[in-house]
Amino acid sequence: MVVGFTAVAALGLSAQSVMAQDIKNRIIRFGYGLADDSPTGKATRHFAEQVGRLSGGKMNVKTYGNGSLGSDEQMQNALIGGSQEMTFVSTAPLAGMVKEFGVFDLPFLFDNEKVADYVLDGPEGTKLLDKLTDKGLIGLLYWENGFRNITNSRLAINTAQDLNGIKLRVMQNQVALSVFKGLGANAIPMPFTELFTALETKTVDGQENPLSTIQTSKFYEVQPYLTISNHVYTPFVLLASKKWWDGLSADEQGVLRQAAKESQAFQRKISREAAIAALTYLKEKGVKVSEFSSEEKEKIRKDLTPILADLKVKIGAPTVDAIMAEAKKAQAL
Repeated sequence: MVVGFTAVAALGLSAQSVMAQDIKNRIIRFGYGLADDSPTGKATRHFAEQVGRLSGGKMNVKTYGNGSLGSDEQMQNALIGGSQEMTFVSTAPLAGMVKEFGVFDLPFLFDNEKVADYVLDGPEGTKLLDKLTDKGLIGLLYWENGFRNITNSRLAINTAQDLNGIKLRVMQNQVALSVFKGLGANAIPMPFTELFTALETKTVDGQENPLSTIQTSKFYEVQPYLTISNHVYTPFVLLASKKWWDGLSADEQGVLRQAAKESQAFQRKISREAAIAALTYLKEKGVKVSEFSSEEKEKIRKDLTPILADLKVKIGAPTVDAIMAEAKKAQAL
């Protein structure tokens, strides 16, 4: 018993053995839209391993990648209805039910990952997660999607003016639509699961996603141009069905929260490593890479001023101001 006590105490669960806790045998369906070999696909499997370890093998997380359980929106609704237990989604589709999540689609909000981590893991990030409870979802914490960059099949985009007339797939929310329309693009909302085919058939000319997603989703096969714009930092939210969550014991909820926290550090680390490796890989594949200069980014900010002022009201000025204040605080650390 002493060995069991020590081992479990080291895991930070409680002073009881795993066997003594209120943990039942459970199958947990965890679906997601990205490729299995994406950084977040790997993190999902890491999360599953931690849940199994912390629950003494009783809680079994089954992972389903590549959109096999549906689009982000479909899985989100499945969680609300209780027919699926877990997923992770970008904050963009969540903004359709909690408008304040639209703050993360504002351009150039975070300067770097350090600032993003500080804001997301702090009180303002937690406030947003808490707003999901009334919508039938449990927001456990944030993983990283990363800084988004633009690809297309028509031309090298060096300035915002080059976006004029480009049919650009954007995430399905009003902020992304407004921003890219304001920059002159023909912004087209579309589920991620339909994107590769749309690019291949030239239904759309381009898209914007983090570098590792561009690599693992093989967009480079049909997108010869990449612009390093880092225009938006998008988090993922690790979600559980509230209907299902409410039926779990406190010990089972504790297992999931601890596994989520441990997997967060793992996911962010491999996500950032993958972004560096992905850029090298894309260049080796012959993708032509350009970059927005600091001057161009500042010009974009000025050009979008009236649009951003309107979006601030629609998202919620208190949330936008609080997030920006936290970001400013993090930059000073």
